Parts: sequence; structure tokens; C-alpha cells
Amino acid sequence: MQATMVITFAKIGNGNMSDYFFSFKRKMSNTQVATQQNNMSLGELMHSPAVVGKLNEVWNSPQMANSFMSSVISVANGNPQLRNAEPMSIIGAAMVAATMQLQVIPTLGQCYIIPYGKKAQFQVGYLGLLQLCQRSGQFKKILTAPIHEGEYVSGDEFDEEYVFDKKQKKSDKVIGYMAKFELLNGFTKVAYWDIDKVKAHATKFSQAFRAGFNSPWKSDFDAMAQKTVLKSILKFAPKSIEMQNAVTFDQSVINTNTSDVQDLDIDAFAPEYVDNIESEKKENIAAKAAEAAKADAAKKEEQK
Repeated sequence: MQATMVITFAKIGNGNMSDYFFSFKRKMSNTQVATQQNNMSLGELMHSPAVVGKLNEVWNSPQMANSFMSSVISVANGNPQLRNAEPMSIIGAAMVAATMQLQVIPTLGQCYIIPYGKKAQFQVGYLGLLQLCQRSGQFKKILTAPIHEGEYVSGDEFDEEYVFDKKQKKSDKVIGYMAKFELLNGFTKVAYWDIDKVKAHATKFSQAFRAGFNSPWKSDFDAMAQKTVLKSILKFAPKSIEMQNAVTFDQSVINTNTSDVQDLDIDAFAPEYVDNIESEKKENIAAKAAEAAKADAAKKEEQK
């Protein structure tokens, strides 16, 4: 019996046969490209003209772009779990880091590419977040610090008044973390979290911490704790685009919305939150609403 292949064309609008042909050809071409790229290594994808072009554009320096590419490949090759992650998810995380001009080398503490199953997760670091704040030009002062046993004198969470005294330090045991900023207009925000509150937050919002996986929470707990407390008050600060992106994409798998590196469009990237942070997202929404209400009240006061 002779095998027969039937191709049915469904007419759309006033399309003609040449439209069908080119559409079919384009789809086949895209499928072939995606298949080829699925078989390419991270190194091959990173050095593809499309990715190199994007990195040159965001770093504005071929030398910096090359150095960044080497760092990404080195980080991935140095982690057995990342080596098995989907290359496009690593590229997505790397591209987000590059747009903020943050380095992915873990020891620098600016940002991290973390394995999560078969995908890679972007995570902003404590020093990276501080750097973005300083770049924004909105802050007169910003600081965080671990608080050791004996240094905490008194505090009122509601009035945000805390007294710390380094001279009363009794030991190197860390009992909590503080963060504070002052804007150029004089607005100040401060927070203190004891060690139990930090650990409870990490347990609730980070699967890596809960499971004891190798992550920044394990390798650099102090930095992650300071970042967490700092993020809790940055909800009330004006944010540059870079700062907003850092908060938005933090602890997420980056969905590039394409399987073809030729079509990479950073503006189309979307975060997929892989840890349980629904409560934190709700807190962010509430904080933004409060911030908008404050701004509205300030405008009305000026108009009086």
C-alpha cells in the first residue's frame, strides 16, 4: 500500500497560496533553528552572534562583554547542577544581570545564577542591591549591619527607633540584622530583624534554604540576611529602573519567551517565581499602595 501525505491549507482572510507557502516555510525554519539550538552547548549559545551582540549593547564594551561571557560559562561549568540546567534559562538569568551591569561571580556578591531543577534562577546579591541603590542617586545614606550579642540596647518596631551600641558587644554571636536609609529629601526608614525572624523568612520563601541546598543562604548567610532586611525597607524608597528590575526578577527563573537566541528581547523577559513567595508579592503590592497613598497625600498638602 502506498503511503500518502496530505497537507491541508486552511484559508485565513484573503491569504493566497504564496502566503501559505511562506508561513509554512517560516514555521519550519523556526522549528529547525529551535531544534539546532536545543543541541547546542551553553558556550556555543553564549558565543552566538545574537547573544554577543546583545551583551556588547548592554555593557557598551566588547572587552567587558567577553569577560562577562567567560564568567557565566565558568559559573555554569563549576556547578554540576547548573551544567544540567537548560542553557536558555542560564542565558536569561545572565542577560538580566548584564542589563544591571552586575557580575555573576559568586565571590563578588553582586548576583548569583542558582540551579533550580532543570532551570537556572536569578538572584540579586546584597552588594549588588547596595550598588544599584547608590547608582540611583536618590540616597544620602544607606547601610546594613549584623548586630552582635550585647549591641542591641533598645528598640520600638512601630516608631522605628532603635539604639545599638558597639561598645557593649559581648561576643561575636550575631543576634540580628539592621538596615537603614536616608533619602536626599530627608526621608528615613530603619528596620531590625532578630535572627529567628530572618531564618523564618528564609525557611518560608527559599526552598534552597529549607532543603539545605548549596545556595547563597548557605555560603553567605550574613549577606543574604542583610539583603533581606534591606529589601523590606526599600519597598518605601523611590526606585530606579535597575532597582525595580532587581526586585522584580530576584529569586525567579527568567522566562525569555523564546527558544531562539535570535529573538532575544530583554523587554519581553518575565519572571517565573519558583520559590513560595506569594505572601511576599502581596506585601510588595500593599507597600506600593501605601507608597502611592503617601505621595498623593504629599501632593494634596503642597496644593493647599
